[in-house]
Amino acid sequence: MACAGSPNASAPATPAPAAPDRSSVVPGPPASLEISPRAARVYREAYVIDMHDDMPSKILDEQYDPDVRHPAGFGAGEGNTDLPRLLESGVTAEFLSAFVDARYAQKRPDESYARVLLYLDTIAAFARRHPDNLILATRAADVRRAKASGKVAVFIGVEGGHSIENSLDKLRDIYRRGARYMTLTWNNGNDWAGSSMGQGNTSRGGLTPFGRDVVREMNRLGMLVDLSHVSDSTFFDALEVSTAPVIASHSSARAINDHPRNLSDEQLRAVARNGGVVNVNFFSRFLDPAFAEGRETPLSVLIDHIDHIAKVAGVDHVGLGSDFDGVSALPAGMEDITRLPRIAQALLDRGYSDEDVRKILGGNMLRVMDQVLR
Repeated sequence: MACAGSPNASAPATPAPAAPDRSSVVPGPPASLEISPRAARVYREAYVIDMHDDMPSKILDEQYDPDVRHPAGFGAGEGNTDLPRLLESGVTAEFLSAFVDARYAQKRPDESYARVLLYLDTIAAFARRHPDNLILATRAADVRRAKASGKVAVFIGVEGGHSIENSLDKLRDIYRRGARYMTLTWNNGNDWAGSSMGQGNTSRGGLTPFGRDVVREMNRLGMLVDLSHVSDSTFFDALEVSTAPVIASHSSARAINDHPRNLSDEQLRAVARNGGVVNVNFFSRFLDPAFAEGRETPLSVLIDHIDHIAKVAGVDHVGLGSDFDGVSALPAGMEDITRLPRIAQALLDRGYSDEDVRKILGGNMLRVMDQVLR
C-alpha cells in the first residue's frame, strides 16, 4: 500500500462484482499491445519481476475475488491484478504485499501482528489454490523454476515494520511463514524507525538501537531490507548497518518529482554502492508534478524515472515496483499488469540494449535475490 490517498488505504468493505468474468486462466503470451517483435522477444526472454502489488488488500478489504478476471480500474469490482491477468501478463514473479495499515498499530492491544498473519495466510492460500499456474515462492531458485515451467512465482513482502510489534521473535515468525521482505515503515513511523511522511505525528527520525537489530536480524535470516517509505535518516542508518544489498520495493526519483516518498540522487547512489535495487513506483502522484494539477500522466513519465535512476545509480540498480492495486491513478497505457510489455518497448525506443532491458525488467532483482534470500 504505497500512499495516503489510495482508495484502499482504509476503505470500508464493498461488495464483490455481481458477475465476474470467469474466463480461461490458461497461461500464454501477453495480449497484443502494439509492441515490436523485438520488444516482445526481449520481454519473453526476461525474468520479469514486479516487487510490489497490493491485490491482497483488495481481497481482505473489498471482497475482491483474485481468481477471476476483473475490469481494469480503481472502483468496486475493478483492479489491476488477478489470476487471469497475472498469467496473461508474462510476469515471472510477483511480490504480493501484506500491508498492515497504521490503524492496527493504534489499537490497544496492538493488532498489527494478527493482521499481518491474516495477510500471510491469504496470500499463501491464493497461490496454493492454483498449483498448475502459481508457485508459492521463497527463494531465487523459485523464480527460475517458474520461468522454466510457465508459472508465476508468488512472493510475500510485508509492508510496515510495526507489524512485528517490536519483537524479533515475530520477525522470525513472519519469515518462517514465507515473508521475504519487510518495508521498515509505512507512512507512519514506528517505535524503532522513522517514515518519510510521519503520518499521525509519528517518527520521522532514524533507526533506534532496536531498529538496527531488526536490520541485522533480517540480514541473518536472508530477508530483503526494504527502504521504501522510510525517512532519509532511517534510509542511511539502515545502509550503514546492512551487510547485504537492500531494496526500495516501490519508490521513484525525487529529482523528477519532489515528493518525500521518492528517493534523492544521493540515496540512489547509496543504493548502488550497496549493490541493491530501486524498483520504480507507477503511482501518478509520485511520478508526475502535473498530476496535482489534474493532468493525465503519460507513460513516458514513468520511463523518465526508470531512465533517471539508471543514469544516476547505474542500469544494474533499477527495477519495477508497480504498486498495482495500491494506488488511485496510473500512467496512460499502464492500466493493469498486462501492460508491462510496453515498458520493454519504451526502453528499447530510448536506446537501451536488449540485455539492459532484461536487467531492468527483473534481472537486477534476481541477482539481489540470489545474494540475499536463503
